[in-house]
Amino acid sequence: MCLLTRLIAASDDGATAETWTRHDDLFAETDGIPAWVGVEWLAQTVAAWAGFRAFGSTEAAAPGLLLGAKRYRARVPVFAFDQRIQVTITVDFVADNGVTQVSGELRRTETGELPLAHGSLTLYRPDSMPTLGDA
Repeated sequence: MCLLTRLIAASDDGATAETWTRHDDLFAETDGIPAWVGVEWLAQTVAAWAGFRAFGSTEAAAPGLLLGAKRYRARVPVFAFDQRIQVTITVDFVADNGVTQVSGELRRTETGELPLAHGSLTLYRPDSMPTLGDA
């Protein structure tokens, strides 16, 4: 399930992606996309950042787990349809044990207004993860 439209930029310190709020979105409701979906957009931007880093190095891209969202706040209850939303994450730290902390925000691409939502995510990338065949 990829909810992002494209990766705009990536660096060692973070990434920026974009998504469109469409009527046929998996999470669409009558009046828009619920604001809580922004947490998933942030997490998918982190995944895109991790893939970018893996592509530029010898490490393999690996799955990660979202452990939690802290202080995620949205100014709106739903993201209106037919908007481009820019999702920006900044990596606060990556610990030796695989825990990563990022800060992120969502903004309408076309305007310079205040962020629609912002918050922090804690993620974990284990050394290995069992697959369905291992169960």
